Amino acid sequence: MRRCFVHPTRSKGAKRASILVCVAWCLMAASTASGGTIKGTVRLTGVAVEQRKLAVTVDQSVCGREKEAEDIVLSPEKGIRNAVVSLQTPPPGAGLAPSLPVAQMDQKQCVFVPRVVVVSPGGTVEFLNNDRLLHNLHSVSTRNSTFNRTQPKGRTIPIVFKQPEIIRVECDLHSWMRAWVVVADHPFYAVTNDKGEFTLDNVPPGKYTLQTWQESLGTVTKEVTVQNKTVTTVTVEMSKK
Repeated sequence: MRRCFVHPTRSKGAKRASILVCVAWCLMAASTASGGTIKGTVRLTGVAVEQRKLAVTVDQSVCGREKEAEDIVLSPEKGIRNAVVSLQTPPPGAGLAPSLPVAQMDQKQCVFVPRVVVVSPGGTVEFLNNDRLLHNLHSVSTRNSTFNRTQPKGRTIPIVFKQPEIIRVECDLHSWMRAWVVVADHPFYAVTNDKGEFTLDNVPPGKYTLQTWQESLGTVTKEVTVQNKTVTTVTVEMSKK
């Protein structure tokens, strides 16, 4: 069990602030310790979606002659990869959780890998370039500062994202390249794997709205109830509009 320590030489105001922080941390820790897990799969329903291929017109020696569009990637069971699942409204005290670690997004054979990363507000994404050619990072956002940076092979460019938002990242030199940075305003976010599966751990008991976003399919919601030390299994269905 973690113990809170308040230094005896601090002023009364500083001691009071420290005690409040400790109490809040303990309440959050107790809540997540007895929380549950949301485990599920995001699947495509309805009309089939074409898995498009895009022609490559430049740098074919590195990039190849065509690329998968990857705006929607499905498993054989129609699980949707790279969907972002989160709690629409986080539980009280969720903001006290530690920041997510630095994320990395590479460029390999003219494709962003991974296509979607999640960071906390104030978090950093390190953009890498393992291709033997020049790329150009260009963001599209409204709440965060945009960036437009050329990137030679081997150079790492760290970018700090301050405000919650879903940000599109492109390469101006290779028009098919696209990726997404999700700046999450609480810890309960997950990106689906290649089978469309996700897990949200340590969710305090309660009723929540589960929100799922995918770049081509938009956003859907689903109500879920979480109980202590219990796995809640859900299937999220998305369709082309």
